[in-house]
Amino acid sequence: MNHYKSWSGLHKQLSDFLCEPLKNRITYFLTRYHRVHNAYGRAAILLDKKELVQFSWIEMYKQEYEISKQHALYHQALSYHEIGEKLKTKWDENCTYCEMDFLSAATNFLQMSVFEALNSDNHIIRIFAILDNRVGKRTLQDISAQKNYQILPEWVRQFYELRLDVSNC
Repeated sequence: MNHYKSWSGLHKQLSDFLCEPLKNRITYFLTRYHRVHNAYGRAAILLDKKELVQFSWIEMYKQEYEISKQHALYHQALSYHEIGEKLKTKWDENCTYCEMDFLSAATNFLQMSVFEALNSDNHIIRIFAILDNRVGKRTLQDISAQKNYQILPEWVRQFYELRLDVSNC
C-alpha cells in the first residue's frame, strides 16, 4: 500500500475527483478503532448518507480463514499469495474486503491514470474511477453501449448504474 499522511487529506483528494452531479452526494467514510487490537477499522461509500458498500476488519478474518483452510487443503503446496489469487473471484463476488483493502485501493487509484483505473482488476479502484470527474461523456456513452459493467458483481455495478444515470447516458 502506498503511504498516505492522513485520512482527511486522502478523503479530500478522493472527494475532489468526484464528478459534479455526485460531489455533494457521495461520501467516503473511514474509522479506526484504536482501542481494539491492531486498531482495526471500517470503511464505506455512502450515497445521500446511505451506505452502499462497506469494508470491515471482519472481512479480513474471513480472508485469513479461507486462505489458511486452502493452505491446509493443498498441504502447503501453494503460497498464501497464490491461494489469495485463487480466492479473489469469490471475494470479488461477495465483497469480502476490509478497510485496509479500501485504503490500498484509494492510494493506488491516486497514482494511476483514470483509464488505467477504469480497466483495473481491483473493483474498488474501478468504483473510484467510474465516479471520477475525468471520465468524460464519450467514455460514459461507450461504457453504456458496451454494457460490460453488467457482468460485474452487484456491489460494483450499482456505482456504474448510478454514474450513467446522473450523467444521462
